[in-house]
Amino acid sequence: MDNSTRLGKEKISKLLFQFSVPAIIAMLVNSIYNIVDRMFVGNVVGRLGLAGITICFPVMILIMAYGMLVGIGGASLISIRLGENKKDEAEKILGNGATLMIVGGLLLGLLMHLFIEPLLTLFGASPDVMPYAVSYLNIILYGTMFQTFSFGMNSYIRAEGNPVISMISMLIGAISNIILDYIFIFHFKMGLQGAALGTILAQAIASIWILRHYFSRKSILHFHLKSLILESKIVVRIMQVGAGMFLMQVASAFVVTIMNRSLKYFGGDVAISAYGIINSITMLFFMPVFGINQGSQPIIGYNYGAKKIKRMTKTIKLAMLAATAVMFLGWLVIMIFPTQLIKLFNKNDLELIELATMAIRYVNIMIPIVGFQIIGTGYFQATGKARQAAFLSLSRQLIFLVPLVLIGGQIGELKGMLIAIPVSDLLSSVLTATFLLREKKKWVLSKE
Repeated sequence: MDNSTRLGKEKISKLLFQFSVPAIIAMLVNSIYNIVDRMFVGNVVGRLGLAGITICFPVMILIMAYGMLVGIGGASLISIRLGENKKDEAEKILGNGATLMIVGGLLLGLLMHLFIEPLLTLFGASPDVMPYAVSYLNIILYGTMFQTFSFGMNSYIRAEGNPVISMISMLIGAISNIILDYIFIFHFKMGLQGAALGTILAQAIASIWILRHYFSRKSILHFHLKSLILESKIVVRIMQVGAGMFLMQVASAFVVTIMNRSLKYFGGDVAISAYGIINSITMLFFMPVFGINQGSQPIIGYNYGAKKIKRMTKTIKLAMLAATAVMFLGWLVIMIFPTQLIKLFNKNDLELIELATMAIRYVNIMIPIVGFQIIGTGYFQATGKARQAAFLSLSRQLIFLVPLVLIGGQIGELKGMLIAIPVSDLLSSVLTATFLLREKKKWVLSKE
């Protein structure tokens, strides 16, 4: 039984475990990298270095957004085509996606280089933080192509039924990143520039590993010269299906920008530094849920394409249960050990520690229910329902959160802004549940 065919035959719990665990491990390693990166910077450069990286975060999100647009959009289509036993069409999507990642990544990096200081000003950089942010971002943008390619192609590898290969690729990038960061920051004393250089070199290494996979016999799909030539129908369809995750990431960048500017107004650079620390810690618990979501999508997409609705629904239920369990565990850790977590990033700045300890609890009050929302949105993504996926993706990060942050800031200043985040989590989860209940009525159970 080949890797794609087993998506429609093997036991769902076994498949979800096999596909999710490699993605979870890889995501966790990447999350740990981000934590270690900020720990290095926070303890060596200080709060302004942390603020500099945090100010650059919207740019990093936008780069990832493009990788998701092409990567997850194409991966969903590949899973469906393999479920329909249309390998040739899946290879066309693979080739078109790879071209879009490389060309789009190059153009995106060049465009951002031209407007680097205006962008950072827009994202909330103060005069004190600007030199740190520029020195970091200047180098990061040279590796934009590697970031979009390595991230997007990993989605394609999972879609063809090779989660372990995808995990190895992400592990190679993350572990290389940690090692290179340590060398450049501590040995060569390069500070933020060292952190940035380590990041882009690690992503280049991961990209080379991915190319090696696709030119080997282990891959079900392969590159063909004709498939690398862009076809308008394929490009449009990739963009349509990937729009949900793309818009969610763009909305996230917009939200981070609003947060950074509001934090600067109400709390100064120390508040931005605290928010950067909180993001790193919170993502440690979000990453396993993203891994479960990524692991479930090829199974959902394949069985949807094969019209095996019972298998699809069972996958959704198991993924939601696992995601909720992970988020509840994360909630417990954050609520019980907030100060200990914050001190990992800076042991001496008492103002930063006090502010971040208070804020991390406010921000994460409702995270136990967020796992359900992510998996629910992932169902629409995996089955090619682009409009619903886009709307639900936007609900948590944009439709609810931005107005709530602005209103909360006016009413309760810093605390009001922070409380807006869990309120948005609650409202978006209720909306996702409503969409799923409506969708459930349309499912026609097929005999397997």
